[in-house]
Amino acid sequence: MITDREATAKRNNPSRVTQEREEGDTCSCNIIHHETMEKVRKEMPSKVDLYEMAQLFKILGDPTRVRILQALSISEMCVCDIAALLDMTQSAISHQLRLLKQGRLVKYRRDGKVVYYSLNDNHVRLIFDQALSHITEPTSFTQSFTRF
Repeated sequence: MITDREATAKRNNPSRVTQEREEGDTCSCNIIHHETMEKVRKEMPSKVDLYEMAQLFKILGDPTRVRILQALSISEMCVCDIAALLDMTQSAISHQLRLLKQGRLVKYRRDGKVVYYSLNDNHVRLIFDQALSHITEPTSFTQSFTRF
């Protein structure tokens, strides 16, 4: 157990790594680069579009929805098959699919009594391809850890 005195000493004397991180990841001056700011301001999407992007990433932030989308990137599937694949109830899958439909990430078609879901368009597949490429690309940071 760490004593109050030791905790205070740690707070007052951060480790070398912490000091390097704090010193290395922020500017040590306060200069505004107006040309850069103007260029970025002109090219930034509207606040509405940025909000919509944030909503998209919010929808994609759920592991179950990511698993559903990944499955649908391989083949269109009915709710029953998705539920069996992910070992979940049809009700739970239907709820997730409803959110994915609202986010325009999936579409469906009815064939008699069966409803098949698929990715809404190629953009969704591209998002997933890029995300998978990004997370599997070795970097100096990820090379220092073992993948699970």
